[in-house]
Amino acid sequence: MKRLKSQNLNKLLLILPLLLPLYGAILCLFFWFRPRAQKIVSLLAQLGLVSASLYLLLHVNSAGIIKTQIGSWPAPFGITLVADLFSCLMVLSSSIIGLALIVYSLQGLDGARQRFGYYPLVLLLQLGIGGACLTGDLFNLFVWFELLLICCFVLISLGGTKAQLEGAIKYVTINIIASSILLMGIGVVYGTLGSLNMAELASLVRMPETDTSLVSMAGMFFLLAFGIKSAVFPLFFWLPASYHTPPIAISAFIGGLITKVGVYALVRTFTLIFAINLELSLPLIMLIAGFTMVIGVLGAAAQKDFRKILSFHIVSQIGYMVMGLAIYTPLALAGSIFFIIHNILVKTNLFLISGVVAQRHGSFGLKKLGGVYLLQPVLALLFVLSAFSLAGIPPFSGFWGKFMLAKAGFDAQDYTIVATSLAVSLFTIFSMTKIWNEVFWKKKPAEAGVENTTHEMEPESAAARTTRRLMYVPVIFLTLLILYIGLYAEQLISLSGRAAEQLLNHELYIHVVLSK
Repeated sequence: MKRLKSQNLNKLLLILPLLLPLYGAILCLFFWFRPRAQKIVSLLAQLGLVSASLYLLLHVNSAGIIKTQIGSWPAPFGITLVADLFSCLMVLSSSIIGLALIVYSLQGLDGARQRFGYYPLVLLLQLGIGGACLTGDLFNLFVWFELLLICCFVLISLGGTKAQLEGAIKYVTINIIASSILLMGIGVVYGTLGSLNMAELASLVRMPETDTSLVSMAGMFFLLAFGIKSAVFPLFFWLPASYHTPPIAISAFIGGLITKVGVYALVRTFTLIFAINLELSLPLIMLIAGFTMVIGVLGAAAQKDFRKILSFHIVSQIGYMVMGLAIYTPLALAGSIFFIIHNILVKTNLFLISGVVAQRHGSFGLKKLGGVYLLQPVLALLFVLSAFSLAGIPPFSGFWGKFMLAKAGFDAQDYTIVATSLAVSLFTIFSMTKIWNEVFWKKKPAEAGVENTTHEMEPESAAARTTRRLMYVPVIFLTLLILYIGLYAEQLISLSGRAAEQLLNHELYIHVVLSK
């Protein structure tokens, strides 16, 4: 009886992060011509998702890895949902970001887009992220990524401007190629081992009689597919061309989260299934990590648009996450997990700050902006805190992630990648200083040849002030979270360490999933 109650609780906790956004999206469709009702439904669904995700994390933290079988079919035949600390941290982070962005969108997104399916699409995007992080099956991982692809494509193109459609076409084309490569890899795995359940695959590849040569080849398919979705070097070119085209609410959601789900899948598969012949794959991943850091930060330094700088920094920061996988020690993987959670919060917040700046000043171009420090000192402070965290200035959250990765690199005697990561941090500081000088510090430039010697602007209307104040709410909320995980980093460091231990404890994962 006690075991049955435990199984029912596990099932409820695992399906709630999927059912809440799904039912919320369906309910929004019934209020298609009532945007206000959609706002209320999406807010309630997101609040429920945050609560369910937090409870799931607390339960897994105390009880260990949990699983359930949809339809009561035993593994490996049925659809398996599995939650460990890594997947729970991802689901909770995505739900927090979703809540912040829906609050931001209440006033930070134009009414036309809100009326054409924005809120149900955001909820379906949350469903896809939850499914990708909780699935225990490779084919269902592919299906959840396809849901993410469809939702991102529609969100990027929502509004129908020429720049958006161009960015959306680039995004969907390269991701369809990635999905095709992923499907080929899944086909090779199934043809070789006869299963798609990740726990059974992890068990099969470790059997002495298994020929792992084809499995290793399939791992390269997965590396290429998830490398494209994560925007690693040299497969990153689509990201800066796509993420700056839609409104900030959409760019922040996709830019802050989706690439990290690709990194999650890369870490999951290469620690569980493709943790074979690592002497061949890890040096390649290390090389990819180093070039991703360098090319991303150099691209950011060359940009003159607030959003494009942030988009290139997404690429650069992905390199740090992949660096932990390449070093492949418990501390390195813990550093990657910590860095992923930190970067989800910081990158989303910086995009939102750029949106607040553009809402008040009408541009994202650095040359057209200036004087924000005097006009919006609170926003300037919020930017500085997030920028310091992104650059890894102690004691902010980025410092702890980079410190863990650097220490793991020194311990493993991978001095080149550590030196590269530290140098990239200096260039990150340069990029953030560039934004500060151009957007916040310098005087606003003259317009149309009219001399501008002051920072004064046209007074805002009462409605505009109300809009801007509401847009501050998610920025302040995320900034407080960033400060918390920086100043009280021990909790997240501990969780990340235990999550890394679970990733490397293949026997525990296999036992939990395949046990009756």
